[in-house]
Amino acid sequence: MGDSDSIRSSVSQLAAGRRIRVVGDVHGDLVAFRHAVATDCFVIQLGDLVDYGPDSAGVLRLMSRIIAEGRGLFVLGNHDRKLARALSGRKVRRDAVLEATIEQLQAPGNEDVLEEALDLLLAAPAWLRLGDRLFVHGGFHLRMLTDEPPPATGDVTPALSRALFGEVTGKMQPDGYPERRLNWVDQIPEPVTVYCGHDRRSTDGRPWIRSGRRGGTAVFMDTGAGKGGHLAWMDLDPVTEPDTVFFPETRF
Repeated sequence: MGDSDSIRSSVSQLAAGRRIRVVGDVHGDLVAFRHAVATDCFVIQLGDLVDYGPDSAGVLRLMSRIIAEGRGLFVLGNHDRKLARALSGRKVRRDAVLEATIEQLQAPGNEDVLEEALDLLLAAPAWLRLGDRLFVHGGFHLRMLTDEPPPATGDVTPALSRALFGEVTGKMQPDGYPERRLNWVDQIPEPVTVYCGHDRRSTDGRPWIRSGRRGGTAVFMDTGAGKGGHLAWMDLDPVTEPDTVFFPETRF
């Protein structure tokens, strides 16, 4: 059994019969994250634990404890991946946001996090499928329904790119961020629901829900934690058939 198979199998066992709490992008907001994980639900956090907020080290420490206690896990976001690559000595664009996170990790009292952070990040899957629910940071790709995720810090495949960065147009917006589109929502087959972060689409502070032409649904959970907004979470009923995805083969 591969590593990603093992993750899905263990999650299926840990989450069996339990409600699931889906948590959006945290971005170093430890206070909000503590509130989000104060639950009996099994926690699935959608990536971007780090950067921007005041305590990325504390967030990583808390996430590590949640995993060790069998209470949850996270899927890797693009900021998490960038930090992992930096910690492993790979070439990355070291902007002020990343430098601030590394300074937090290197601060006195955070030696435990600095020692464990890389292993924690490398172990996170790029996406997780449980039944007709798919949990991912950036966006959906059809291969996520059939393929296990590759190593998230390795070569970027089309599915891994979508998982981490969403769907980009190749153009830059005036704010300096890549222009992104949501055509991938129309590729989600019924009755699959994709829970994702990355794009802050909400206009009222609540998760933003969009249905696609093939009958599937995307739920955008990023509401700006660590970046002037707040942290959102949503509780789901237990997964009844964790190893099955229901979709018509003719859709493809």
